Amino acid sequence: MLAVATLLVAGCGHGRDTRAGKIRHVEQGVPHYDLRDDKQARTRMQYLELLRLSGDRLGRHAFDDAVKYARSAQKLAPRVADAYTIEAVIEGQRGNATVAGALYRKATELAPEQGDVLNNYGAWLCGNGFPAEALVWFDRALTDPTYGLRADALANAGGCALEAGQRERAERNLRQALALSPQNAYALESMARHEYALGHYFEARAFYQRRLAAAPATASVLQLAIQIEERLGDGSAASRYQQRLRQEFPSAATSNPKADAL
Repeated sequence: MLAVATLLVAGCGHGRDTRAGKIRHVEQGVPHYDLRDDKQARTRMQYLELLRLSGDRLGRHAFDDAVKYARSAQKLAPRVADAYTIEAVIEGQRGNATVAGALYRKATELAPEQGDVLNNYGAWLCGNGFPAEALVWFDRALTDPTYGLRADALANAGGCALEAGQRERAERNLRQALALSPQNAYALESMARHEYALGHYFEARAFYQRRLAAAPATASVLQLAIQIEERLGDGSAASRYQQRLRQEFPSAATSNPKADAL
């Protein structure tokens, strides 16, 4: 089987900042072709090129062109999930959440046992207000023995379980994710939120500090850091994070972090 770089939604996220931009390149299967057949070889190369062009235009925010190339790839290989996934990401970035969800679901129908495709749909469900339903899809993703990004699915499951009020499952899945990937930013932030909600402020501090060391800050994690430091009585640290929030995310600095943190 050939491989192509395509797109995977990696974190269902909590709130606007954590979820935004959670896309990474992964290896994903494309159609079987007999490379001894010149026509099939040309079709393969055309398919790969269309996916590349769609991803390139997506990166440039040229959404109309990105959709055009994704749909051309779908016509060449209508029973393969990749191009539907790319189009779903495009529509999500356009703000068309319902359209994106339908495309992620279509991808699962075409690849019902493919872990990354199942994780994608679960992430969409969790990010769009269906956390309990999303957990089923993360569980299905984790049954794929070939799925190489199990930590992402476990992190997504843990964060989504928090939103569903399933705190025991959340902690179990998040710790499993961190055992596989200690620098998983979404798992670390979700653990910080979990410990904060339990009133374990020193533990929450340790997790948010690891989160800030693992990846660039987001508004949501800085807001969480402010709250944790205020609970710990460290006004100096809270002020430092407040200053970072104003400098790095000025629009978020005007919102109420207490409303966004949990």
